[in-house]
Amino acid sequence: QVQLVESGGGLVQPGGSLRLSCAASGSIFSINAMGWYRQAPGKERELVAAITAGGSSNYADSVKGRFTISRDNAKNTVYLQMNNLTPEDTAVYYCNAQIRDWATRYKVPMDYWGKGTLVTVSS
Repeated sequence: QVQLVESGGGLVQPGGSLRLSCAASGSIFSINAMGWYRQAPGKERELVAAITAGGSSNYADSVKGRFTISRDNAKNTVYLQMNNLTPEDTAVYYCNAQIRDWATRYKVPMDYWGKGTLVTVSS
């Protein structure tokens, strides 16, 4: 059973910083891309940033220059460093990963999601 567990959300003032972490655990054979999505109240879930196993990354235009995604393949963990936060960044942030477990190691990787962590930017 593969699980993704996020941590690091909370309340921060505008201009502040937070670092989110997401650790994958279970019977993992390999992890392809990992990423962060967010969903603000009344809005659809959107991609924030993603990173391949080789370290190539891409970002939503709204967070470029402020957010940095990174990963530690040895720990099966992905991070999102968020700087210069604004109230528009308030949302539930979800971790996503494309994973093969040992039972499906010869198949197309499956999408796994964390339960989300709330980030609130407010004074």
